[in-house]
Amino acid sequence: MTKKRKRQDDFHKVKLKVGKKKHKAENATNINFKSKSIHLPEQLKCDGSGPTTHRQLSIKDLLSQLHHYNSNVKQGALVGLRELLSSNPSLVEQHASVVLTEVAALFTDKDAAVRVAAVRVLRFVAQCIPAERVAPFFPLLSAHLTCAMTHISAGIQEDALRVLDVLLEHYPALLSQRPTVLLTNFLELISQRRLGGTKGDRTGKGNYALSITTSRSVTAQQWRLTVLLRLGHFLQAVVEERPMEDGVSCAGGIGIWSGEKGVVTPVEVSWEEQVFSKGGIRVFENSGAKPTLHSTYRLRPNSEPGAGLSEGLCSAETVQGFAGTLVPLLLEMWVEAMGGDRSQADHGHLLTEESMALMFQILTILQLLRRLVPQMDQQDMLDAWFRNLYLSDFKQHFMKNFPYSQLEVVRHKKKTDMKRGRQQVVGGAVAGGNVEPLALNVMLCQVMVTLSLRGRDHVAGQDADWLGPIRAFVTDALSSGGKLSSKHLAALLEVVWRMIVTQRSRAVTEELLQAVYIQYQQKNLGLTIRTLLLHFFSQLYIQEHQKQPHIARSRILARWLASLPVQLVQLGSRNPQLSGQLLQTVQSAAAWGHKDLLLSLQTHACSLYDPHEGCVVVLPVEQQQQLVQILYFLPAFPTDVLACLSQVCNAGRVSTSLAAMLIRTVYLRSPLSGWTSSSQDVPVRDVDYLSFLFSTLTGFSSESLRLLQQADEQGLLASSALSPLSVFTTPLEQFTHHWDVVEEVCHCLETLGSRTQCFEILQNAIAKNLCGLVVVPDCVCAAVLRCVPRLLDLNFLPSDTLLHFLSDCCLSMLSLLLQLEQSARKRDAVWEACFAALSTVPRLLRLVLQSLRVCELSESELPLLAQILSLLLQHTQLRNHMAANSALLQTIIQDLTRFSGGESREQWLTDLLYCYSVTMSTHRANMATRDIY
Repeated sequence: MTKKRKRQDDFHKVKLKVGKKKHKAENATNINFKSKSIHLPEQLKCDGSGPTTHRQLSIKDLLSQLHHYNSNVKQGALVGLRELLSSNPSLVEQHASVVLTEVAALFTDKDAAVRVAAVRVLRFVAQCIPAERVAPFFPLLSAHLTCAMTHISAGIQEDALRVLDVLLEHYPALLSQRPTVLLTNFLELISQRRLGGTKGDRTGKGNYALSITTSRSVTAQQWRLTVLLRLGHFLQAVVEERPMEDGVSCAGGIGIWSGEKGVVTPVEVSWEEQVFSKGGIRVFENSGAKPTLHSTYRLRPNSEPGAGLSEGLCSAETVQGFAGTLVPLLLEMWVEAMGGDRSQADHGHLLTEESMALMFQILTILQLLRRLVPQMDQQDMLDAWFRNLYLSDFKQHFMKNFPYSQLEVVRHKKKTDMKRGRQQVVGGAVAGGNVEPLALNVMLCQVMVTLSLRGRDHVAGQDADWLGPIRAFVTDALSSGGKLSSKHLAALLEVVWRMIVTQRSRAVTEELLQAVYIQYQQKNLGLTIRTLLLHFFSQLYIQEHQKQPHIARSRILARWLASLPVQLVQLGSRNPQLSGQLLQTVQSAAAWGHKDLLLSLQTHACSLYDPHEGCVVVLPVEQQQQLVQILYFLPAFPTDVLACLSQVCNAGRVSTSLAAMLIRTVYLRSPLSGWTSSSQDVPVRDVDYLSFLFSTLTGFSSESLRLLQQADEQGLLASSALSPLSVFTTPLEQFTHHWDVVEEVCHCLETLGSRTQCFEILQNAIAKNLCGLVVVPDCVCAAVLRCVPRLLDLNFLPSDTLLHFLSDCCLSMLSLLLQLEQSARKRDAVWEACFAALSTVPRLLRLVLQSLRVCELSESELPLLAQILSLLLQHTQLRNHMAANSALLQTIIQDLTRFSGGESREQWLTDLLYCYSVTMSTHRANMATRDIY
């Protein structure tokens, strides 16, 4: 084949015939194959990078998808991130920094769905992380929030308010640290700077003008209401979280009902730990701030310059600068809203729902502006500035149609209304739309009364054109008999306080207090309402009556004070909190000598100090102590009151220390304590005071002792030759309490002028009230045995009646201790009292030994007698007395030996003989030694 033919065959085209199968090419690949599946369940379940979502995406994958250009991918990543964090809460703390950073960057995303998902993730993270963990990242969050609030897109601005809601709910303290930037952002949301406007414009229009944006889904008025609602919440957070001087807000009464809670916590320094410490304590004068006239020296935590309120609202001047821009805008909003409603000629007091909500938010912001400054003198300066600049505007726009009511508008439900309602929910206007007319009017009263002149600057009738309607409204709201909520009542009481203090008119004071007292006298009031009213009257009297004569001379206030003891008796222990407030006021008024209160207190003293159901025994310990302190101011102590007080001391329902305090209080009011009075009418007569001490000493009233004589034998030690008295055994707790009370009674008796006269009075009282008893409580016997030796004068000889009663008490108590099981404290106390009486009172030991007739004892009582004699012989202080009565003692021992009846000597008799021989031999040795020298 030639070369030409061969070259043509290489490019020869094969012709295919129809219906014939095509031949396979020589280089064709066989694609037939077989395979088997491989399952790796563990590998598919977890890839080793941590928990994943149901789409098998880890937190790193989700965070990386937040940067994707597709909005659907970013929204899905946010949904997955919330799912992953909710199922694995530990990831929130581990990845807090990166999560907050990435989510905050999406606040200004162009897609609305992405922004909504970002807000949901932020709300979930805020619920899991506390404020101290978010504080390092909060400047970044605040910066992104500022970008969103100042964005050119209206949708981003609306969603920025949702972000602000989350931060206000969970991190109000962090958000309020640097308020200047956010306040500027609020202004830019509703206004724009005027062309040619200059700082400090005094034309009344301000430097900003309201702006209108037609691209929003809500009207301009609804959008402004939404912004004002958030502005009010932000200002409230700034007020509540700001540091301030203690008690500043309470000065003058204003701020008591506002619930301010921002205080500066002083530094806790333990000086014991710093004694040997090498490092010193750095103290700065005034904490680096400018000293004020009202400042006091105290240690405070170091604060960095520029932190907290030092950036913005820390003085009256800075607040005035912000208010000078904001207040004209607020007035412009109100004028625009009222002009767009309808003609206000005849029905200017009727407001639509939106107008009422707008006015309420305007008044709320005005009320919060004056509370931004932390000191009272700055608040007064700010109030004067508001009065000079805006009083005429407020009177023209606010007070012209006061009080306001709501205009009822009948609406037909249409699709457009449903869409409008949905838009309002999106804009947040519904949250501030449901405003009651009462709340609006009360808020207006709060704002306006702060503008009235106070103190010496107030002139009667100067502000009567607008203060008169306010006073009439407040009086009618309080005295109408309707039920008020705690919030409305607190605001009304604040207005009443301000008007009473500033106007200084007795007629105005009586009118307002009469309305409050009518509200106070209503039945079935709630606890919160009752507490508010009680706190109002109490603080008004305690704080203002000394500085304000018209308050001190108020008849309504005097009537309220006189009713407090009755209320305290009726309230009792049903509400200890209210009882504590009542007692605080009663104690203060009694200390200041309020006549009506003291007279009422004297009338109901028996009910208050009833030993069974009185407040002194049913209230907690703190209130019990206050009641005992009030006793010092009681005008008189009649016998019935002293009887109640004596039973209170011995009832065991008050502590021993409180009973001792009560006894000392009565002692201080008696003439026997040393004070002299020219008047014949003394608080406590000498006879009544001594009767009170004796009743407290015995621990039982005459009626109780009479009933005890008729008691059955249960709980009694029957009388016998060894126990002349039937002893009633009291419980250990009652005995120990009475033992401590007796110590205080003995101390009071020892302080009297003449010990001889005191002992004679005590002796006659014992002979008259106790010597004829057959059944005597053990605490009474111990009290008598303890008191008599301490008061006995060596130059005074006790009567035979007293000596025989003391002898019976000693024998009966010693027999009781040997026959019954007693606690160690009770046994030691009784032995101490018996041995002290036997060693101190002359002839008492001889009478005891003479009363021991062995022939009258039963066989079971002989060992008890031997034990008693052994105890007397072993006591150191009684050895000389026992030796002096050796003949009588020897006769008793001989009778015991003869009547023992046993052939072999008993052990108790052996012990007695041994003690007798040791005592007698020691006594003879001592006598021989004295004879030698």
